[in-house]
Amino acid sequence: MPIKPSVGSRVFDVLNITLLTVFALLTILPFVYVIAGSFATQKELLLRGFILFPTEFTLDAYKYIFSTPTLVKSLLVTIYITVFGTLINIFLTCLMAYPLARRDMDFRKPILMLIVFTMLFSGGMIPTFLVVKQLGMINTYWSLLIPGAISAFNLIIIRNFFQQLPESLEESAKIDGCNDLSVFFRIVLPLSMPAIATFSLFYAVGHWNTYFSAVLYINDNTKWPIQVLLRQFVILASGGIGDSTAMESDYVSPPEQSIKMAVIVVSTLPILLVYPFLQKHFAKGVLLGSVKG
Repeated sequence: MPIKPSVGSRVFDVLNITLLTVFALLTILPFVYVIAGSFATQKELLLRGFILFPTEFTLDAYKYIFSTPTLVKSLLVTIYITVFGTLINIFLTCLMAYPLARRDMDFRKPILMLIVFTMLFSGGMIPTFLVVKQLGMINTYWSLLIPGAISAFNLIIIRNFFQQLPESLEESAKIDGCNDLSVFFRIVLPLSMPAIATFSLFYAVGHWNTYFSAVLYINDNTKWPIQVLLRQFVILASGGIGDSTAMESDYVSPPEQSIKMAVIVVSTLPILLVYPFLQKHFAKGVLLGSVKG
């Protein structure tokens, strides 16, 4: 016979649901405002200020930002950086985390201490810039991919995940003739897909939001990622993107605020569409990797 919940339990559930609903609405409202503002007219933005549903829809802002190839190029650059950067991140992180998860590895603890040390202290912006410059990576995409190729925090979590895998699987594989690399690629990685999927999204979001590194290392505006282009909109609010000769003949000047909001929507939407496909791996990937130390 099911136990009937007490009055206190039901009151707690109602308050909990109400509080979470309020927080959810507060989180969603900025997105709704930006999307609505990107479709609003200049007059409505000036008169109403905060808009959740425009009374008059217009696509002028989207027509404008797609009237030149500048935005499309920036999106392609960001997609390139995100895809290849995430592959580099995951490959190098897993390749380093696996031997550190092996208890028979020599100097394992000193190496882990050095990794933890980088989480607390770093060389700083200027030394990092000098290193990138000396390596000839200025104005190249490598400057956005290599310096942050391995996250110390993600490395430790993935290493903890690897430690939880049964050692008997590795021993059985080695009895069958597999070496360490074969065990890693054929046994460890397939069993670690939840963690890999989770941290792939973490790395991908970081690359998609790349801004400060691109400002420091990329001087060629044709290589700017979408976030740097968005910065130009926000700071300059110039109503001009790239080469004005590429404008369409039926171009109508849209409101500057709508341009900013339209670029935010275009730059945010792709990563939001990817999230639902990896959401189910979050709890399993992160929690399993954080149980052991």
